[in-house]
Parts: sequence; C-alpha cells; structure tokens
Amino acid sequence: MLTIKPRAEDVEGQPILRPLPSAGCRNVGPFVFFDHMLETDYAPGTGMDIRQHPHIGLSTLTYLFKGQLQHKDSLGSDQIVNPGDVSWMTAGSAIAHVERTPAQSLASGSRMHGLQVWLASPKAHEQGPRHYSHHPAQSLPHSENMGIAIRMIAGNGFGLTSPVPVLSPTLYAELHLQNATTLSIPDEHEERALYVLEGEASLDGEPIAPRSLVILEPGQSANLCAESDCHAVLIGGAPLDGPRRMNWNFVASDKSLIEQAKARWIAGDWPTVPGETGRIEWPR
Repeated sequence: MLTIKPRAEDVEGQPILRPLPSAGCRNVGPFVFFDHMLETDYAPGTGMDIRQHPHIGLSTLTYLFKGQLQHKDSLGSDQIVNPGDVSWMTAGSAIAHVERTPAQSLASGSRMHGLQVWLASPKAHEQGPRHYSHHPAQSLPHSENMGIAIRMIAGNGFGLTSPVPVLSPTLYAELHLQNATTLSIPDEHEERALYVLEGEASLDGEPIAPRSLVILEPGQSANLCAESDCHAVLIGGAPLDGPRRMNWNFVASDKSLIEQAKARWIAGDWPTVPGETGRIEWPR
C-alpha cells in the first residue's frame, strides 16, 4: 500500500496540501493534480483572488465543502459555486479562467474549504473543444445506508453515475462514514486512491495517515473501516493513454504543445476572460 504525504503549498494566499503530482505517483487514472484547499477564515475585505491564467489539455474540477467561489472564463461563463456543487471546465487547446471569492462573501468575511483536481484529457480530446458546466449539489447522485453516505462527484461507482461530462472512465466520490462502519471499495476501476480529509480510518487493517493519499492495489477490493466519524474522497479511473507532461498550468502528451502554449501566453495571444485585465504571468 503506497502512501503519499502531500506537500504544503500556497496559492495566492490560500494554504493547500498537494499530494499529486509527486515523485512517487504522477497520476491516479486521469487525475494528475490534487489540491486540498485547507479550511481558512477570511476576514471582511479579504478572500481568494486567483487572477486570469491559462490551461490546455485538462479539465479542472472544483468542489467545495464550505464557502463560495466565483468562476469566470474565456467562454463567457460567470458562475457562483456553492458547497456541494461541481464546477467543471475542459480546457481543450486554450482557455483562461479566474477564481475568486464573490463580492458578497468578500464584504462579510468567509470560510473556505474544498478540493480542486485536474484530470488529463485523453489524447483525442486534449486539443478538442473547450467547455464549462456547473452541476448543483442536488444534481449529484448519492446513497445513504447503515451509517455510510456516498456522493458521486464525477464518473461512476457504487451503482451511482454523476452527470459531470468526464472524457474517460473516472471515479470521484465523497465518502462519509460514521464511527465503526466499514465500506467495501470494489475494484470497478483499475486505478484508485483514497484521501482522508477528517477522522481516523484503516484500510484492510492498516491505519491511514491523516491527510495522505493512499494508492489502492489494482484488481483488488479493499475494506475502509472508520475508527471515528470519517470524511474522505476516493479518486481513480482507467490508466492514461500514455504519459503526460506538466509545466505550470499546462498538461499535454507532447512537449511541443506545451511550448506552443507557453509562447502564446507570453505573447498575449490567448483567449481572455470578459471584463478581466489582470493576469498571472509566466513564472520566471
């Protein structure tokens, strides 16, 4: 059982833990990037403000437990994202977006806690159409039984299928287990990993280190036992159709695609977010 300890990072003032990518594991199914936005209190007049920045070759998925975010992108999307909603953006060959604390929450002060993941697009789609969709919390399928609640954020598993338009076989589920309950995790997807957000748990009798990513053995079911009330997410899916390169906000199967995107962003030859002038420059 491979366990990945996340590294601490800071994104425009928001503290995060990032287990993917790591030296020990570059991806789990299509998931190439995993940020746990740690629970953070913002005083009135302060909040997240991630300025205009570019992406290629991936889909971003933002999922909040607390707080609100405003998503704006170069397709003209302008959406408030609430806890339990899915904000899904597919970059294709070029997209830019902004994520910030909405004006109302900015004025009153807010608390932020959530996850953002990136899923590499299959080669056939990495230069394909750009897309944004918002999926309210009530549209996501869920089940509750014997002290275990499962919500399918994206993809499919446990007899549930999310409406999020994933591009390859995907598993992304939120799990709530009451103390002393056990969930059998089937081998429905070849690659799977578990991240415990809160609580104490064990996997097949082995304790799980808090806030670490545990890679499950392929082809085998596993038993997740809650030693206290436990909140976790399960990610995975089919193996990628070849290795991916990642440089800054770009993901691609071919290095030349990243070089082309880099040159375009630096030159200002990129779709822009309506009404936005600020942007994050290429890191020097």
